[in-house]
Amino acid sequence: MSYEKIQVEVSSDVGIIRLNDPATLNAVSVPMIAEIDRAFTELSDSVRAIVLTGVGRAFCSGANLTGGLGSLQAPGEELDLGLILETHINPLMNKLRELRVPWISAVRGAAAGVGCSLALAGDLVVAGESAYFLQAFSRIGLVPDGGSSHLLTRALGRVRAMEMMLLGDRIPARQAMEWGLVNRVVPDDQLEAATRELAVRLAVGPTQTLGLIRKLAWTATDASWRRTLRTEREMQRTVSRTRDVAEGIEAFLQKRPPGFTGR
Repeated sequence: MSYEKIQVEVSSDVGIIRLNDPATLNAVSVPMIAEIDRAFTELSDSVRAIVLTGVGRAFCSGANLTGGLGSLQAPGEELDLGLILETHINPLMNKLRELRVPWISAVRGAAAGVGCSLALAGDLVVAGESAYFLQAFSRIGLVPDGGSSHLLTRALGRVRAMEMMLLGDRIPARQAMEWGLVNRVVPDDQLEAATRELAVRLAVGPTQTLGLIRKLAWTATDASWRRTLRTEREMQRTVSRTRDVAEGIEAFLQKRPPGFTGR
């Protein structure tokens, strides 16, 4: 399948999606969002881990405000920048939450606005030393979107999340690491290699189990203690019936590395 606003490749059961509009620092437009959505759908059916990153010196500079975000409205209607959230961005963010395989965001340069949401929604977040995370919405009179308010308050707590969203200051990679927003900070020239290494580790793992682990984490973010215990019990029953669990137990008993197949 061909794409214009992104690049897609597959290697060793890992799918890599690159936002590819470096002239705008990979600002998202309606066509780009649609392509990202389609790529995640197609790859999640054929690979065992996915990486999302950007071409050039930025991950994503946010929404492309000159890219026709208001084109979804009928002529004469008052501007509603929330419409694209309803039709494109929120469905994509929900899809990323419910994905059946783990995925990693690899961030170089700006992850701003909705680009910050995309980056922080990853199961693992790897940042190059040039990376920074920016909630730029208040600077132009808008409110955070793409799930930012949810992601940030749960990762940082209300006070630090408020700082990011109200002041709109850059949070550089090292500070993001200290605050618990990212998993790794690496030199920019090692970003792709470090991310691929993590992605391959995920891709050779028990795919169904990893998919349910990520679902558990998202559920626990919102659910009560009792609901979480119940969900863990239900998922343990589900994975108990996979081939990978049988292989994992056998390998443990035989004191050898497991050979997971994702089934």
